[in-house]
Amino acid sequence: MSYTSLEHYIDGNWVKPSGKSQDVINPSNSKTIGELGLASRGDLDKALAAVDKGFKTWRKVSAYERGKILRKAADLVRTRADEIAKVLTQEQGKVFAEAKMELVSAGDIIDWFAGEGQRAYGRIIPARADGVRNMVIMEPIGPVAGFAPWNFPVTQAVRKIAASLAAGCSIIIKCPEETPGSPIGLVKCFHDAGVPPGVINLVYGVPAEIS
Repeated sequence: MSYTSLEHYIDGNWVKPSGKSQDVINPSNSKTIGELGLASRGDLDKALAAVDKGFKTWRKVSAYERGKILRKAADLVRTRADEIAKVLTQEQGKVFAEAKMELVSAGDIIDWFAGEGQRAYGRIIPARADGVRNMVIMEPIGPVAGFAPWNFPVTQAVRKIAASLAAGCSIIIKCPEETPGSPIGLVKCFHDAGVPPGVINLVYGVPAEIS
């Protein structure tokens, strides 16, 4: 069973980072299955510039249109569940049935946040004076930094990505170096669904140096 290519995702492109690298190990047999490049400070600077640019684009997209793109990503996750689950099993050690369940769940999570983004209603607050109306309007606040652990590398990453995008925010997500392939498969679904460049950026690196 072949593994997957391991690249970072910055500004809508799959790129090789400029830092050092580390092996990805299959925990079932302790064999090396891939080599993951690690982000340098320069790579992070590029991701920061991209996520800022992405936010300025994405915040202007209506909640309705954001939801359409997110639901397309959810459908792609379900379609590719077997493919990504095989990668997840190799790098994380879950049996295939559990890995596939994680992918199917990820699709549902994206759908849920797509709906919540369209229901980000404001509210009217009772005023202290006659003739005054106080309104709350929900607006995207800015780029997000997200971190995902190795034990559920897809469902923990997708919660941060889908929530950020549904709210109109862009994101840099640092996923686990032990299990990099399955989050890459997840982010490819968002890319292929039509998320604009810079809105999602995926990096890996030594946590103490980049987090």
